[in-house]
Amino acid sequence: MKKIEIACFNLESALIAQKAGADRVELCADMSVGGTTPKIEKIQKALEHLTIDLYVMIRPRGGNFVYSEAEFEQMKSEIVTIKKLRVNGFVFGILNEDKTINIEQNSALVELAKPFSCTFHRAFDEVSNYKQALEDVISCGFSTILTSGTFPNVMEGKEVLKQLVIQANNRIEIMPGGGLRSTNISELDEMVNANWYHSSAITDGSEIASLEEIVQLKKKLQS
Repeated sequence: MKKIEIACFNLESALIAQKAGADRVELCADMSVGGTTPKIEKIQKALEHLTIDLYVMIRPRGGNFVYSEAEFEQMKSEIVTIKKLRVNGFVFGILNEDKTINIEQNSALVELAKPFSCTFHRAFDEVSNYKQALEDVISCGFSTILTSGTFPNVMEGKEVLKQLVIQANNRIEIMPGGGLRSTNISELDEMVNANWYHSSAITDGSEIASLEEIVQLKKKLQS
C-alpha cells in the first residue's frame, strides 16, 4: 500500500490532511522559506487532534543548509524538547559548504532523535553528487529522503528519482516531493515506483491544504 505525507504549515491543514485520508503529516512553520521548526504550542495542538503520524521539521531558519555551531546546538535542543511530546519523527538535513552531506552533525541529530525516525529533507536537492549523498544519508541512520531528484520539481527530477529508488534498494525510503500534485502523481509513480509521496496539496495560493486534492492524490496512488 503506497502512502502519502502532507506538508502542513498550520493546524487547519493538518486536520484536513487527516480527514482526507493522508498517512502522515509533516508539520512546519514559515511556508515562504520552505519550512522551519514550528512552535511547541502548534505541535501540542496538532498532537491533541491527530491520530495519524506527525513528523516535525527541525530547521532554525530559511536559506542554505550549512549551520553555525549555535544553530546546530539549537537544533539539538529542539529535538530534545519536542521528543518529550511523543511525536513520531523528525525532518532535517545539514550540508557542508561543498554541498556534501555533513555526516557528523546529521548522525548526532539522528542519534538524539532515537527511537523516532528521521527524514532527510530537500537539502538533498542541493548536493553535488546524489549517488554519494544517498550512501552518506543512509550511513547517518535516516529512514527516509524527501527529494525532488535534485531538480526544482519531481517531474523534472523523475529520472534521478527512479535511479535513487533503484540504488536505495529498500535500505532507505525515497519519498518524492516538490511540485507533486494529483495531476502528475500517476505518471510519476509509474516511473519511480516509490512507497511514499509528499505534497503540500495546496492548490489555491493560500497556506491551507485542499481536502479534495489529498483525496485525489490518495485515489490515484491506489488505482
